[in-house]
Amino acid sequence: MADKEKYLHGFTSTEQERLRKQARFLETQIYSRIDLSSVNNLLEVGCGVGAQSEILLRRFPELHLTGIDFSEEQIGQATAYLSTIPYATDRYHLQQADATDMPFDSHRQFDGAFLCWVLEHIQNPQRVLSEVRRVLKPGSVVILTEVLNSTFFVDPYSPNVWKYWMKYNDLQYDMKGDPFVGAKLGNMLQSLGFTRIEIEPKVIHLDNREPAKRTEMIGFWTELLLSGLPKMLEAGYVDEELAENMKKEMHLVAKDPNAVFYYSFIQAKAFTS
Repeated sequence: MADKEKYLHGFTSTEQERLRKQARFLETQIYSRIDLSSVNNLLEVGCGVGAQSEILLRRFPELHLTGIDFSEEQIGQATAYLSTIPYATDRYHLQQADATDMPFDSHRQFDGAFLCWVLEHIQNPQRVLSEVRRVLKPGSVVILTEVLNSTFFVDPYSPNVWKYWMKYNDLQYDMKGDPFVGAKLGNMLQSLGFTRIEIEPKVIHLDNREPAKRTEMIGFWTELLLSGLPKMLEAGYVDEELAENMKKEMHLVAKDPNAVFYYSFIQAKAFTS
């Protein structure tokens, strides 16, 4: 949902596959309390490579999905991906569009909206949510899942990981995104007139109780950290030494028999009036 200049992770084939892997990896946590079975026409804002689109179409077989993204390249990738999935046939429409100025009539087409890891990359998330409210029918549900990057923690203490992570968030903030937007969803939704607002922190806390899952999560998170490295190096936010030290520390965390991983993100549910 961001252009090449404003998207921290880039648009390489490796990154596109990471996004699909991320969607599958976090599916249980994200969808544990999502029920869109009563929605007929869903608007997915920031559909990217179609990673969440596939899950939505699989989980809710009566759903028709309209996905928009600012990037023509991502729309092309999503179209190619969904075209290979039999249960998605004739159930989606994807198009390039600006989420702050959507090409849809007011209150006509959609009875639900879904946004996942989108607002963190957008300079004016309030404008996006205002547009979502405009194009939805009254009484429609909106589901948002967003980051709260201040919550990331690993043990053993890893100072280079911490330094790298702060620079990662600094760059996203300086690129006019917001790595802490999840905590602000309640205020945004209320200010725009959404009703029946529910906010839920979703916690990932892995230790010796689930060692295999912990190892898998640390590996996934290392990939996430590295996805921002090219932009961070280019912009001068980190150097090769810090990046290498971060990778070494994450490797040590992954191998530690008493490692701890913690992260929480925010999920919001609201309705149009």
